[in-house]
Amino acid sequence: MFELDLRSRLPIYEQLIEKMKELIIGEVLKPNEQLPSVRTLAQQITINPNTIQKAYRELERQGYIYTVKGKGNFVAPILESMQQEKLEKLKEELLKIVSEAMYLGMKKEDILQIISSVENMLGGGNLK
Repeated sequence: MFELDLRSRLPIYEQLIEKMKELIIGEVLKPNEQLPSVRTLAQQITINPNTIQKAYRELERQGYIYTVKGKGNFVAPILESMQQEKLEKLKEELLKIVSEAMYLGMKKEDILQIISSVENMLGGGNLK
């Protein structure tokens, strides 16, 4: 499914959260698709099941997945109101990051190149 960097300073559960978000945002994992069980995923990537559970809880708190008792964890459909709220938060973060990058000397062309790279990576930005 994916690989985690055990040497990274980023905790394993945070790496797992980011990888799952990438798969959900990139629509590799579709809405209402069942995720691997905690036990199965722990065996596949050889990490503690508690770490998987912690990542799943955080993903659920953030609205990326939902749990059905006795059935497992599933990818949450993106609700319009939730999507707008997240977009506003991301815009604020992006404004801070771009401001800091420009303050430190990054040129507008470099920022636009990064945006183009992301757009190409996501298939021209046409995720919907």
